Amino acid sequence: MAINTFKSDPKPEKKKSASVTSGFSIFKLIEKKLKMDAVFKEGVPVEYFPYILYVSMIAIFYIANSHYADKTVRDIAKTKTEVEDLRADYTTLKSDYMFASKQSEVAKNVEPMGLFESAEPPYTIEIKEDEIELPTGE
Repeated sequence: MAINTFKSDPKPEKKKSASVTSGFSIFKLIEKKLKMDAVFKEGVPVEYFPYILYVSMIAIFYIANSHYADKTVRDIAKTKTEVEDLRADYTTLKSDYMFASKQSEVAKNVEPMGLFESAEPPYTIEIKEDEIELPTGE
């Protein structure tokens, strides 16, 4: 079998000791203050599980509630922009309708159909009560 001449033997790595650490750590401070080593020395205490479960459920409920509130705020903002767009469309269409329903515009639009504006004013027909003939029930 051939010997690999391109790779050299890896250098042995220097092992760092786990007990020697430098710097400040917030976790070390918490561990020192709470002294949890004494609590977990014999294993996990089962008597605290109901409290841990209760706090966990409250935390999950709190997180879910905040997500729901954020979603609701986003939906409200989206609906508000849609309402503003619809209001702008409404005012535009209303102004177009008001312009198109003016007498001069209607006359201009019906002129190709052969209709025209009357030059004389309308008159009323008056009938006296004694001239009215009521139909008989025969």
